[in-house]
Amino acid sequence: MPHPTQGLRLYGIKACDTMKKARTWLDQQGLSYDFHDYKSAGIDRAHLEAWCDEHGWQTVLNRAGTTFRKLDDAQKADLDQAKAIELMLAQPSMIKRPVLDLGDRTLIGFKPDVYAAELATKN
Repeated sequence: MPHPTQGLRLYGIKACDTMKKARTWLDQQGLSYDFHDYKSAGIDRAHLEAWCDEHGWQTVLNRAGTTFRKLDDAQKADLDQAKAIELMLAQPSMIKRPVLDLGDRTLIGFKPDVYAAELATKN
């Protein structure tokens, strides 16, 4: 039987393969979470600023994805946190995913060993 909700919130995009792996892992651990699809529900500036403050915009902005690579060079030039946040607000698929909100901190990207270590302290 799943644990009661521990305040976990998973941010990402439903169709993403990495998202599916993270959701499957959480389900297999019996961990309940709220899922926020920022492709359909959007994301606000406050979340992006908090994530960038915690991890650095270079981690939060997915520069390896096709959405970012399709930008013209002018949009990719002289990036800083403010410009990165504007890009991610305009096109949330540029946010690295998943983002797992643990309440007191967040994890960006999915690595089963990191999830296991971080969530072990939540129980």
